[in-house]
Parts: sequence; C-alpha cells; structure tokens
Amino acid sequence: MNKIKCECGHVNPEGTVLCEACGKPIEGNQHIDGNDGKKLLNMRYDGTARRSQTYNKSIIDKTWSFFSSVKVGVWLIVLALIASAVGSIFPQEMYIPADAVSRDPEIFYEERYGIFGLIFYQLGFHNLYSSWWYMILIALIGVSLVICSLDRFVPLYKALRKQKAKRHDTFLSRQRLFSETEVVSDEEIQKLEKKLKKRGYKVRNEEGHILAEKGRFSRWGPYVNHIGLIIILLAALLRSTPFFYTSEYVWIREGAQEVVPGTKGEYYIENKDFIIENYDENDERFGEAIKQEGGMVPNNYQTNVAVYQAKEAVPGAEPELEKIVEDNIQMNQPIEFGSYTVYQSGYQLNEFTNMTFKIHETDDQNEEALDSFTIDLTSPESEYNLDNGFRVEVGQYYPDYYLDDNGEPASETNFPRNPAFVLLVYPPDSEKPEISFLGIGKNIDATGENQYKVGITDFEMHDVSGLSVRKDYSLPFFVVGAAIFMIGVIQGMYWQHRRIWIRPKKEGIMLAAHTNKNWFGVKKDIENTISGTNIKMVDDQQELEE
Repeated sequence: MNKIKCECGHVNPEGTVLCEACGKPIEGNQHIDGNDGKKLLNMRYDGTARRSQTYNKSIIDKTWSFFSSVKVGVWLIVLALIASAVGSIFPQEMYIPADAVSRDPEIFYEERYGIFGLIFYQLGFHNLYSSWWYMILIALIGVSLVICSLDRFVPLYKALRKQKAKRHDTFLSRQRLFSETEVVSDEEIQKLEKKLKKRGYKVRNEEGHILAEKGRFSRWGPYVNHIGLIIILLAALLRSTPFFYTSEYVWIREGAQEVVPGTKGEYYIENKDFIIENYDENDERFGEAIKQEGGMVPNNYQTNVAVYQAKEAVPGAEPELEKIVEDNIQMNQPIEFGSYTVYQSGYQLNEFTNMTFKIHETDDQNEEALDSFTIDLTSPESEYNLDNGFRVEVGQYYPDYYLDDNGEPASETNFPRNPAFVLLVYPPDSEKPEISFLGIGKNIDATGENQYKVGITDFEMHDVSGLSVRKDYSLPFFVVGAAIFMIGVIQGMYWQHRRIWIRPKKEGIMLAAHTNKNWFGVKKDIENTISGTNIKMVDDQQELEE
C-alpha cells in the first residue's frame, strides 16, 4: 500500500483525505462551494482511509469492498422484505390447519389456493423462514452489517482517538462554521475556555491551539445499532435450529394421554377435561354476534391437564411417570414446565370415540341381534371375528365422510367427526361377503340381496383439545438485540458530537466548528460562549453560498 506524506511530515495511508496529524486536505475533497469559492471539507470519518477504498487487488479485497457498500446492504434488506411479504400471503407449512383434507403441502396449497398456491409451493415459499436460501440471505445481511461497520468504525475510531488541537489553517477555514478575528486578547481567550468548560466541553490546549469537544460517544450510535441488528439476525438463524426453537401441535382427546411432541418422550400430557363456556344469548352486548353465530359464541374454552415427567426406565419397559404440573390452560394463559410452554390453540366438540354395531337378519321384524362388535374409531382394526361365527372386514373407512365433486365418498379430514364404513360381512361357514355401507343416518345394502343387516346400536363421543407446544431459547437474544438497538438509536438521536477549534494567528484567532448534526445547537453554544468578548460570531459558509 502506498503512503502519502503531508507537508507537516506525517505519513498517511493511501486513501486518506485529510492529514491525520494537521487536517490539511491531501486529495480532492469535493463537497460544496463556500462563499470564497473554496470547497467545504467532507468530514465524513474525519477524512481517514477506509479499507474498502484502499485495498482492491485480491479476491478478499473485492469481496470486502462489495459488502462494505451501503447500497448492497440496502438491496439485501429489500430482497429479504419482499421475500417475507410473499411468504405471508398464504400460511406457512407449520400453520396448515390440523383439520385440512390433506396436510401434505404439495396437495394442500394447490387444493386450497389453486394455481397461485401451486406456484407458492413450487417456489419454496411454503417453508420460507427456515429455507436454506432465506437463511443465506439473512446471513449475507449480517455479513454486510459486520463489514460495513468495521470498514467505517476502525478508521473513525483511530481518527478521533488521535485528533489534535493544532490544525492547519486550511482545515479551519474550510469548515462549515468559521470566523476570523484580527485582534483578541489573552483574557478573552481564557474567558472563552472557561465558558466552554462550563457548557460541558472537554478543552485541550496545545501551544495556544485549542480544541473543545463534547458528545463524542454519540458517533458510535449507528455502530451500536448494527451490533443490536447483528444479534437479532443471529437470533433469527438460531431460531431455525431445533435446539433453540421448536413449535409443535398436538390433538389430545378427553381422558387420553400423549407424549408431548418435541420432548423425545421426556414429558407426557393428559387431557383430564375440556370445558367450553358460551356467552349468554340474552346478553344485550353480544346479542347480534350470537345470532350471527347461531347462538354459540365461546367466552372461554380451556383444557384441564396434568403433565408428567418420565423417570429413567429400563430399556423396553414402560417409563414411570411423575406428575409435575396440574393446571388449566386457557387462551392467552399457557402453562410452563421445563423449557416448554403449552398454549390452548383449538378444540373439536363431539368427536366420535367408538361405535357399536349389531348384526341381525334382514327380515327379522324385531331386529334381534345375532352378534355385535365395537369399532374404535381412532384406530379401527381391519377385521373382526365374532363369537357366533360371523367375520366382519372393514373395506373402507371414512372418518369425516362427504361426497366429492364426482359423487364419490371421501373423507374431509382424518378425524372421526362423521364416520362412515364399507363393511364386508361373512356369514358363518361362508366365503362370500355381504356388502353394506353404514354412516350416521345411512344404512345401504350395496346389492339389495343381503340376508344379514348391520346397524348402529350405540356410540361414545368426546371433545378434543388442540394444544401448541413451544420451546424458545432464541427470545432472550431478540430482547437483548432490540435493547441494544434502541440504546444506539437514543445515543445517536439525542446527543451530537460537537467540536470547536481555535487557532492563534498573529494577534487574532481563527474560530471553526463542526458537528455531525444540529448545527443550530453548536452555533448557540458559540454565541453564548463569545458573548462579552471581541471575538466574531462564526458564519455558516453553506448558508452564505446558498
């Protein structure tokens, strides 16, 4: 890397705009014209050399230069925002309704949303936030933030740490705020120093050259913002790993006990009772809404549960369970155990548990049962061998029966809400079955020649509770990142880095000032400081030109 030597003798790295020692412009520093035709100095990063503008030979240099561009970072963020917006048009795969006809995303999106759903699925937006390309996009934004920050922070830190009170007269005369007073007494300069200190400035005097500075820490606000954003991006990446975040959905029937999904058999949850309470139909506040909903508007639904933790057991043996929590889960009132949180998310009323059937002769007026059998609708067997020699095969089972567009029987969901069956009944000592179709309010003899008839004699029903199980270790990272980001916002918004230089010249002084924002504030500081002295008020050279 080439070095540039200033007339003051200081050697500066290539790409330096203002000498690190005296502040004299080294290269063409284009900004705006002042009232005397000179260019006002571009004080961004105090004129120090940035790596991205210095090294441009190797592939590493080119990569660094590419990601250090603010435009690149903005475009990466825009692409992420567009992808996120498209991904929110239809529900993500994890939010496919549990009662959907098919929870296979390849079928669900096209069936529910047509050609747009098919395109949505084929482009991979159905599982956007954990997809490899979206994670890469988030990682590239993080890389851009890190490189952008380092490319600017390091040279700015070096420049501010090494800044001197003694500056070249060109450096002062080309500041935005500048004045020159021909005659100033030592008493006036001392008075000026005292007033600056009272206003909170840190004053440094080097051989009569004065630098008054305050609010330097505000310059680091944007970089604190970047740290917060980087932590948030890391949290987003960690959230895609099962160790930091899991979200599962489980249906539990009343009286049933299930393994809590995602816990690898460590925890079990039991649905002791499901309770639903509706608004009073005579309540005037909700009368209209109740009418629209057919007289039933829930004001509370909850699941009374018990949570068990499995103790270490002998391999192959049933684990011994220890009750650790017994509580009620309501909307917005979850329960917590271990690192998991369980939310009340849905319910299904009056789902069939089992059905009992009897077999009798078709021409029997009294319908006296020859035999009977019960089908567990949650896990029906394929064949039932009865005591009186009958054998019944379940030819077809439709848990949630309906007729499709072609008039063919089908099941709308996999839950036993409207069960229907095609039963093959084999009489004793017969290899030829009689076929019957049975459902709620349906009993059809497929051939019209059946000697035996099957009928429903009894059934049991239950309510089902839908619970969401979540584990989220990434949330503290989001909170910390957001807090750091807000600190950076406040740090950069409510404070300003103000600097005032005083350079002795013969019997007078040159006075100049710079701030990263709020020029009105620094002018008021100077006005109050020089009051009662012979020192001229600074001119805003940008305003004079305009």
